[in-house]
Amino acid sequence: MKIKTKEFENGQAVLSIEVEPPEMEESLAAAYRHLAKELNIPGFRKGKIPRSVLENYVGREGLQQEALEHLIPQLCDQAVEEHKLEVIAQPQAEVLEWEPVVFKATFPLRPTIELGDYRSIRIAPEPIEVTDEDTGNAIERLRDQNAVWVPVERPVQFGDMVTADIEQKQVSGAPTSYTGQQLPVVQGSPLPLPGFAEQLEGMEKDQEKEFTISFPEDHEIAELAGQEYNFKVKLTEIKEKNLPDLNDEFAKSVGYDVETLDGLREVVGARLKTAAEARARSEFEEKVLERLVGMSKVEFPPILVEREIDQMLAERDRMFRSQGGLEAYLASMGKTEEDVRQELQPRAVEQLTRALALGKLVEEEKIEVSAAEIDAEIDRMVKDAGDTAEEVRDVFGTPQGRRWVSDRLMSRNAIQRLTDIALGDTGQPDTAEEPAEAPADEEGAD
Repeated sequence: MKIKTKEFENGQAVLSIEVEPPEMEESLAAAYRHLAKELNIPGFRKGKIPRSVLENYVGREGLQQEALEHLIPQLCDQAVEEHKLEVIAQPQAEVLEWEPVVFKATFPLRPTIELGDYRSIRIAPEPIEVTDEDTGNAIERLRDQNAVWVPVERPVQFGDMVTADIEQKQVSGAPTSYTGQQLPVVQGSPLPLPGFAEQLEGMEKDQEKEFTISFPEDHEIAELAGQEYNFKVKLTEIKEKNLPDLNDEFAKSVGYDVETLDGLREVVGARLKTAAEARARSEFEEKVLERLVGMSKVEFPPILVEREIDQMLAERDRMFRSQGGLEAYLASMGKTEEDVRQELQPRAVEQLTRALALGKLVEEEKIEVSAAEIDAEIDRMVKDAGDTAEEVRDVFGTPQGRRWVSDRLMSRNAIQRLTDIALGDTGQPDTAEEPAEAPADEEGAD
């Protein structure tokens, strides 16, 4: 074979390969012997068909196609070995010329990653502050969660809960009835239709009211945009929210194992701080990862992006399995699989770039995970699994499961290492040399 051109682009090696005549003839002879044993040609026994007859039967190009099915993979393997290509999947081949045969082979190459000077990353963490107001707002939410709905004899106000019998009818359709429906009356609520809550305000118990509401013309669901509905509503009950008093008794009742309101404030404040620290940590990790990716040069072939998208679609198939799987998901979105693949491509590229950069960091920093660490992580996952603990242990006790846990731990440790660097801990010893001692005076020197 002759390599006519060789280019490297987009994480791939693209070779233009010319098949030399002896190679082609040897492959044609092998193709003839194979087809002679397989084809039924009237007047000839299998294996005894003259080559000229067989070639006339299948055509010169047909015989070439059969020959190239075996020859092209052989020549591609030879090219990989001769040019020391680090390929990660089978190449794609396309015949460009037939006399002599010239084909283009595209080889997906192992990704190349240059991290840049990641040890220079420095990011100051955002200060974490939980104010008395934050704590007070959290306690007010607790009061709201523990409120009691009490029947009242007055017109409906925003913030109430009503019970109603509702007849709903699209202008061109049949009516639908709902009895004893409970609805919160929230100003500006889009449910069941925008403006519905505003129609209830001011109504009294046992009052009936008819009104018409239309969805906005620019509604996000195109099928509903501009649709008009007639409603007939009869209120059967009005309730208002009765908040518990803010005192020690309330503090004892919310399940935080405290005896006083001050104790509740202390616990709630501590929980808010823990949550704020977790969010800050996550945001900080996101920043350092973005900085790492931004200073890195990562190149990989398109086949890896396609595999990443395949995994993302497989995850959606698992998520929607009880509702019909990926096919049902696509139908509900009104899209084809190709539509979704195109939408997922930017995210797939981003995820792949991050994963490869993080993997290179693991290599550069010589990050390792011991068997004991893997065991401890599996034990933690089993403990958190509750009723499915045994299933979790079975899954992650396999070699494949343990590899998944190991990869997860190495990524976690790499992120930890990167955040340490960003905070100024490079882990490098101080290389400044100690000053050399002044040479002793030579004996007898002045």
